Amino acid sequence: MRCLYCNCTESKVIDSRSADDERTIRRRRECMGCGRRFTTYETIEIAPILVVKSDGTRQAFDLGKIKRGVIKACEKRPVPIEKIDALAEDIAKRVYNSMEQEISSKQIGEMVMEGLQKLDEVAYVRYASVYRSFKDISSFMAELQKMMEKKEAGEEKREESK
Repeated sequence: MRCLYCNCTESKVIDSRSADDERTIRRRRECMGCGRRFTTYETIEIAPILVVKSDGTRQAFDLGKIKRGVIKACEKRPVPIEKIDALAEDIAKRVYNSMEQEISSKQIGEMVMEGLQKLDEVAYVRYASVYRSFKDISSFMAELQKMMEKKEAGEEKREESK
């Protein structure tokens, strides 16, 4: 680490602590050459993950894009931003934990839909209507019918376990 004042490469760490995001370490250093102090930040280097789109193009994985899509689906719904953040973070963890350098946009879309279905049914339907590109009302109704069947099956299981 070079001192930004005198370019000396020798410094000692005076203080280390976690930064606000708990993923970064803030280090206070003192230059051995000039004695001045400066701060450095240490973070984990993340290997870039590429998203393979349906047309075959590739782009860098962007957590912000997922979050914006979920926020749009949850617009005017009683879903707290903390839950939206948690869903987006969960998807990012799943993507990075897959240990793959490429992931299809279809896989990410399915993860978002799975999370939204648990979070808010209306937001799920909104997202599904864009994601699945419903061609007509019958394809939209078929998706709603699947949701209703899953919900009824879940309620029946709860009734049986009582």
